[in-house]
Amino acid sequence: MIGDLIFTKRDWIWYALGVLLTPVLFAQMGLSLPQTLALGGFCVVLYGAIFFWQYRLAFACFGISLLMVTGLLDVPHLIEFAGLDIILFLIAMMTVIGFLEEKHFFEVVIDRLLLLVGPHPKRIMIVMMTLAAISAALVDEVTSILFIVAAMLNLLGRSKLNPIPYILMLVFTTNIGSSATVVGNPVGVIIALRSGLTFLDFIRWATPISIVCLVLTILLCLRLFGRDIKRLKEVLEGRRGERTLEHFLEEGRISKRGVRIAGWLFAGVILGLILHHPIEHWLHLPKNTMLLGVALLGAGIALAISGEKARALVEKRVDWWTLTFFILLFASVGTLKQTGVTSVIATRIIELSGGDIPILTSLFAWSSWGLTAVMDNVLAVATFVPIVNDVANAGLQTFPLWWAMLMGGTLGGNATLIGSTANIVAAGLLERRELGTITFQQWLKPGMVVAILTMLVALFLVLLQLPLMPSVVSATAVH
Repeated sequence: MIGDLIFTKRDWIWYALGVLLTPVLFAQMGLSLPQTLALGGFCVVLYGAIFFWQYRLAFACFGISLLMVTGLLDVPHLIEFAGLDIILFLIAMMTVIGFLEEKHFFEVVIDRLLLLVGPHPKRIMIVMMTLAAISAALVDEVTSILFIVAAMLNLLGRSKLNPIPYILMLVFTTNIGSSATVVGNPVGVIIALRSGLTFLDFIRWATPISIVCLVLTILLCLRLFGRDIKRLKEVLEGRRGERTLEHFLEEGRISKRGVRIAGWLFAGVILGLILHHPIEHWLHLPKNTMLLGVALLGAGIALAISGEKARALVEKRVDWWTLTFFILLFASVGTLKQTGVTSVIATRIIELSGGDIPILTSLFAWSSWGLTAVMDNVLAVATFVPIVNDVANAGLQTFPLWWAMLMGGTLGGNATLIGSTANIVAAGLLERRELGTITFQQWLKPGMVVAILTMLVALFLVLLQLPLMPSVVSATAVH
């Protein structure tokens, strides 16, 4: 019902002010009437996601409808801007990950690792946080947080400990880990497919920075949540000797053969993603063809193995709600580029930096960080991607800008509850299990500490490597 959409009068006031005032303020930069209207349509989507996150898809529909009614977007351009390469990649990877989850692959891996650690609270949390980061890097942040939170809640069992501090630690390191590879975060997928950067480029430039930030985050969490970690001692000692997963394996509830097949598929897809660039070179294919090709091949194998359950796998495991939102979001951002709004913004940013690459890189890093903190990181980075193209057209080095955006869009996600999809998923899991509610205020203090300090370190490491960076990404044009 319409009444269900009415959260508070304050939300609607702020939404209206954002939609109306943002285009007016940006118009002072010299935007034409069509450019101002295009920005207004984008703001309908943007502020709808900020103030009414649960209904973000409805507001995305409203925004695209406005752009089409005003003649600023037509069907051919909507299809062109929709980012179908990114959408197909995410569909394929969600299918593969859904298959692995149904085979209980991740549960088995985590259980085996935890058995090696023993009942040591600090050691357990370090292992769990490291696992969260690694799994996010190898699969994606949402999948990582789903199974790592489930593992943590299983570890806590029926104890009376407040699960929120432990969930916060895992979310923080999940977001950090998601910056390490192409597949860790939709932000990485967008950057890779729009820049021409390869999986190995991410390993070279992003992974080392991610590892340093992970170590820093773990140390910060041990300090911020030291008392909560100590309280795990009695829980761990009480659970010693339990072999719940072993019982399931012995009783046949979890198939050893299924876990083994899932493991081979997982290893094959990851290896294919790592080697996609050499494969493309060997087969004389355009850049990033096999980034999508490997993901689709993995999805095809998963569906073939699933047999009659294949349809249910795609219907239930693929997040169609989020993907539809991405399509409409990309279309609205594409309209900003088509009408020249991003070109105007790029010109102002270049003027502000004076063409100085370190300053320009810092501006991109903190701007994407700030936008990510107040809205989902995909929204933030998708907004900046077209601006990079305009910076490139000005003859300036863009290579460091991609890494600045990647770090801002992933590390900034830790700042607030709405900064990352993983944050919202984790909070939703707690609420659905009736284990508590994470408030904006509970998140803000530790989140800001982690997000600011890791961003400072990441930006320093990016700037430190500027002399080693090429002047261009590749021959592949940003579009």
